[in-house]
Amino acid sequence: MILETFGLTKQYGTQLAVSDLNIHVKKGEVYGLLGRNGAGKTTAIRMVMGLIQPTKGDVILFGEKMIVPTKQSFNRIGALIETPAFYENLTARDNLRIIADLRGTQSKDSIDKALTLVNLENEKSKKVKQFSLGMKQRLGIAMALMHEPEFIILDEPTNGLDPVGIQQIRLLIKKLSVEKGATILISSHILSEIEQMADTIGIIHQGRLIDELSMDEIKRRNRHYVKMTVSDMARTIPILEKGLNITDFEIKNDRELKIYQIEVNFEEVNRLLNKNEIGVSEISLNKGNLEEYFLKLTGGDTIG
Repeated sequence: MILETFGLTKQYGTQLAVSDLNIHVKKGEVYGLLGRNGAGKTTAIRMVMGLIQPTKGDVILFGEKMIVPTKQSFNRIGALIETPAFYENLTARDNLRIIADLRGTQSKDSIDKALTLVNLENEKSKKVKQFSLGMKQRLGIAMALMHEPEFIILDEPTNGLDPVGIQQIRLLIKKLSVEKGATILISSHILSEIEQMADTIGIIHQGRLIDELSMDEIKRRNRHYVKMTVSDMARTIPILEKGLNITDFEIKNDRELKIYQIEVNFEEVNRLLNKNEIGVSEISLNKGNLEEYFLKLTGGDTIG
């Protein structure tokens, strides 16, 4: 494990911002910390980075308990937490040079490498005040990557970006994971983006981690299904089971059910139900996804 937390808790007065958080980030994976705005994601990341002290609990980084953040640990971590800050009247290169001088650990070509990695090599002489929001986000990531860290922490890196900017960040994260072998922890409230990037998902809700599982497991739990809406559920079930040998289904309420045997001939299902004077008002194929799983875990609370 690159990162583990045990019972990590942060309390402000009577308010629990994060409660008993246990996350496990494996070497080489993209870990998505997913939750609504205000769920506690940034507070958790700030504790991991040593920017705020936990009320209780432990942070294990690179196999060692973190009591006081050390320069040695930070040399192995690159982080972008919330909105990056720049000297707006300086160029992208000059901003990175200041950070490089402060760190004192970069190679001579680290600035150019970082700018190339985030596709800003042609903008390095432009002043930051002329940058779009997406370009500023990528420059912030370049700051976090200059020293070639093993572990990258990105807090809401696509926040406020347009679809093109979001796609650029997504491609960059995939590139860092596949080509550089970096371990990445990314927090987000954008379900579709986490679904496309992450290997493992940690779902945080009201300060608590309510599930942690692989994307493969989420896909297994959220199988494709056919939704049917019928007029008489009590009479429909025996027809499905005995007349059509359909046994893999879930009853949602007195009119709706999910059938997971999607290879079934639904024209025949509809015909047989109609023959038995059972009305069918809907037959639709649905693809289970992360959003559906999130809503199920949080009791229907939407994200965003």
